[in-house]
Amino acid sequence: MTTTPVSPQALAINGGSPVRATFLPYGRQSVDETDIQSVVEVLRSDWLTTGPKVAEFEEAFATRVGAAFAVSFSSGTAALHAAAFAAGLKSGDEAITTPLTFAATANSVLYQGATPVFADVCEDNLNLNSQAIEAKISAKTRAIVPVDYAGHPADLTPILEIARRHKLVVIEDACHALGAEYDGRRVGSIADMTVFSFHPVKHITTGEGGMVATNDAKFAETLLRFRNHGISSDARQRQSAGQWHYEMVLLGFNYRLPDIGCALGIQQLKKLDANLARRREIAARYTEAFREIPGVVSPAVRPETNPAWHLYPIRLDLKKLTVDRAEVFRALRAENIGVNVHYIPVHLHPYYRERFGYKGGEFPIAENAYERLISLPMFHGMSDQDVDDVVEAVSKIAAHFRR
Repeated sequence: MTTTPVSPQALAINGGSPVRATFLPYGRQSVDETDIQSVVEVLRSDWLTTGPKVAEFEEAFATRVGAAFAVSFSSGTAALHAAAFAAGLKSGDEAITTPLTFAATANSVLYQGATPVFADVCEDNLNLNSQAIEAKISAKTRAIVPVDYAGHPADLTPILEIARRHKLVVIEDACHALGAEYDGRRVGSIADMTVFSFHPVKHITTGEGGMVATNDAKFAETLLRFRNHGISSDARQRQSAGQWHYEMVLLGFNYRLPDIGCALGIQQLKKLDANLARRREIAARYTEAFREIPGVVSPAVRPETNPAWHLYPIRLDLKKLTVDRAEVFRALRAENIGVNVHYIPVHLHPYYRERFGYKGGEFPIAENAYERLISLPMFHGMSDQDVDDVVEAVSKIAAHFRR
């Protein structure tokens, strides 16, 4: 019995050979010997947590983003929660944010007993639409929480103008945007509080970890206490002063980032400029390659911004393709391209549907984008061959499913 040979151009899901022999993830950390040595040195020291590396990392970070203060946390989520607390959010309050984000953004508002109120996103960069914010402001509104989606800074100038007019706090979720710039200013130096993440897929990593940057000394003091059980001093401060007495002055959490993670963060921060340059180079290569591919829409970049490119989210023009996003996703995974989707809009998660009664259709731009979004691999450790493989796979699949 003879079998018909499979065409070399056949998709992997149809029996063809995949573009890659090994799986390429959408993101991953880059750790070298200097990083490892910095952690080993801390493991051999007297302080594994609340030690000298914490302040060293915070000071270096504040300098890098142009903020007066930076306070570290055990995760980006913990940092968001702390910022919501410092902003004074409480039961009965509201905070306006975007539905197109990871759930932690809105959850941090819920942690304080307040209510997240969603406003739709802009069609081009998928960030919170500043023009949609005004209609959502009520007597209960206390904060605006824009997200720098994929590393593209939100529309900060009009958002801050709205906030000042209504006496609101702006908490910028910049967990995607370390190193990004808006109107010539570094993200981290602009909003009332700016939150960053050091998860392994981000621009630098501490394993898990986060940071809040601010120019407000009162916010910084509250953040420091909140991450340490609400206590007004830490163990190292008490040891240095030769005293044991401490006081709990507010209800806080144990959200401390230990010296082990901070030592890693100090070394990683030294590599940030190189990491950003590589991500921007990869983004430019993607954008150029996809310019002439029907059915593939590259991310938009506004002229006043310099994105940090945490993600490279393409949108599919489904009118030019014979299949939906799910089939394209499946085909890319079969080619060993580790694509992902960012994000299911928060209001469509079962918890939010059940608690707040969302049915779908409330935020049409965010929901339409979600149905078409695919995040391509984007991390600074990618080789040129990795980038070429992604381009080849996208081109191959777009051609196969073209109308």
